[in-house]
Amino acid sequence: MNTIKFKKGLGRGLSSLLGDTRNKTNITELSINDVKRNRLQPRKVFNKESLEELTNSIKENGIIQPIMVRPDKNSAGKFEIIAGERRWLASQNAGLNEIPVIILNIDDEKSLEFAIVENVQRQDLNAIEEAQGYQRLIDEFSYNHEKIAKFIGKSRSYIANSLRLLGLPKEVISYVENEKISAGHARSLIGLPNAAQIATKIVEKKLSVRQSENLVRALRNERNLKVVPSKDRNILDLEKSLVDKIGINVEIKNNRNNSGRLYFEYKNLEQLDRLINIIKNNY
Repeated sequence: MNTIKFKKGLGRGLSSLLGDTRNKTNITELSINDVKRNRLQPRKVFNKESLEELTNSIKENGIIQPIMVRPDKNSAGKFEIIAGERRWLASQNAGLNEIPVIILNIDDEKSLEFAIVENVQRQDLNAIEEAQGYQRLIDEFSYNHEKIAKFIGKSRSYIANSLRLLGLPKEVISYVENEKISAGHARSLIGLPNAAQIATKIVEKKLSVRQSENLVRALRNERNLKVVPSKDRNILDLEKSLVDKIGINVEIKNNRNNSGRLYFEYKNLEQLDRLINIIKNNY
């Protein structure tokens, strides 16, 4: 077996998951047929051209960085990828029979953490895949925003803004996944009742993020003009603040004696689940 020392340049999150970087970790060879994709892998979209480039590189130089795997608890003698699925796919395309791997014994939680950290640090995930990975940590392992932010090396507000994208309509999410609009475009649409139609207009007119923000700002101002004049400006500001934070339409009905009702408008079960999770994990 060969040995390798992990470099400190991997970043705070990945290094902490690997443990003590001073320890040597064994590299071994496995049959490519004994390795399967990670069922927890947050990354769903692989760029075809980039994958072809990696395939050609592997044909010329082999796999420079080993793939990290763990024993498959459901199949003896088989292994599940922790990090390196793109290298594994390219190795298949290159016709390799064996691949270099590092075998780690970690649980589902650490496997998902590892996959998210590696992809985020390499900027391999689109914004929706990244947000879905964070949401899985919340749903399946009871993480909160602060814990995710700590291990991923991002701010708590970054995590919150990322998760807000999941409250957008499916059409908008699809545009982001297919790289027709950026995360910046998508964030400007959060809270708009007609977000899908505006996203389509952004795509058709090829608007920049700045142009999209100006369009959305104009639409929000037009919408605010239609609000009942008697509503207090402080209530309007509070509604806007809540919409910006959770990505779901909010209405506050405040009576003269300061009693009242708070309404959350959700358009699908995903938005309802997201609202419930925000309340559970933050309050």
